Amino acid sequence: MPISSRWFQGAILTYIVGFSILGILAYLVYEQQPPMPARVASESGETLSTRDDVMRGMNVFERYGLMEYGSVYGHGAYLGPDFTAEYLHKTAEWLTHQYQENPVGVSSAGERVMTELHQNTYDAIRDTVTWSAARAATHRRMVDYYQSIFYSRVSRGGAQARWIGDSEEIRELTAFFAWTAWTSTANRPGTRGSYTNNWPPEPLAGNSVTPEAVTWSVISIIGLFGGTGLVLFFFGRYDWLGWGEETRQVRLRPVTEVALASAQRAVVWFLVVTSVLFFLQTLCGGLAAHYRAEPGNFFGFNISEILPYNIARTWHVQLSIFWVSASFLATAIFMVPLIAGRERKGQAPLTIALLLALVVVVFGSLAGEYASIKGWLSKEWFWLGDQGWEYLDLGRLWQILLIIGLFFMGDYLIPRYERETRGSTAWNAPLASLLCRPGDSCVLRGGTSR
Repeated sequence: MPISSRWFQGAILTYIVGFSILGILAYLVYEQQPPMPARVASESGETLSTRDDVMRGMNVFERYGLMEYGSVYGHGAYLGPDFTAEYLHKTAEWLTHQYQENPVGVSSAGERVMTELHQNTYDAIRDTVTWSAARAATHRRMVDYYQSIFYSRVSRGGAQARWIGDSEEIRELTAFFAWTAWTSTANRPGTRGSYTNNWPPEPLAGNSVTPEAVTWSVISIIGLFGGTGLVLFFFGRYDWLGWGEETRQVRLRPVTEVALASAQRAVVWFLVVTSVLFFLQTLCGGLAAHYRAEPGNFFGFNISEILPYNIARTWHVQLSIFWVSASFLATAIFMVPLIAGRERKGQAPLTIALLLALVVVVFGSLAGEYASIKGWLSKEWFWLGDQGWEYLDLGRLWQILLIIGLFFMGDYLIPRYERETRGSTAWNAPLASLLCRPGDSCVLRGGTSR
């Protein structure tokens, strides 16, 4: 591989700089995150929600797979509403209606609503946010609204009927939506924008894009396309960064000349499983796409009672990760004997065992996600059911088992370099191409490579 070592050095430098910036940004995000008050109260002192309510509401959001139906702050699926924007919009509408019926002063109802929503009433000493009587009444009305949505007697819009049957869970879920809406409008101390830079936008609430959001969006776009352009420029301008001019004729060996090891023969079962997973993912993707065209039914059948949209989308995303991971494992198992020149003892039984473990993780996690979203799991939902992440919905137990399987494959199946001969591709090709310049004499473990 006559590739310059400067590509490797440039990649390392990019990783260092890039992850340093990401680390700084992560620190700033956690350092400047909006407060989650211990209590939200009305002017009369009535407690509307607590910090525990918000946290439990977030767990309800995750447990029932709402991330794969709607979204919060714009993150999630888009068949359902963005719950932050929905709560904010309805709150602004209902507050405007109340203030139109009971005008105070010279300010219009709309101006009064904008001012109230953007006023940050958080008291750090008491760890309390105080809302007006009108806003408190609006919040109670939102609880009733979400009760009618998530415990509807009929399925609608791809969502299952009687989705969340516990009224207390719906109250906690509403408290979570309310907190996200509060962070999107309450002005951050010392600034003219909210904790989320007025995201999501909502004219009734006075949420419009801030100059800071525009500035950093432009900077990020310039950095992306400018950096890509620089890489392409250096690649084409300087030969010492290119792949070299040396070419070799490649002859493909006939299949009959290739002797397969036992583990390589067992890889065919991996291919069968990955094909099945790919087929199932395609079916789930087609169903999810059909929900957008015809949310109410599926060619005359109300399939949302059995396979609602959020389950279909969850499985679609998870299966794509699973069949790619399974293909990665199969490729590694097949390539190891070709690189090492031999098959390690016991590799064929291990391949079958790894395949069985993969099947358990895949179908166990899919069943757990279904049970969690259907409300069949209680306290064990986090470990066996649906974590509710945007891409990795599978329960934490299945996630741990998947990671263990990948590490186990890496430790046992990939040959150990110190045992390889000097002609081994595992040693000389990657290390010589990354650490040595063309023409240099580099001493590697097991021999010398030029």
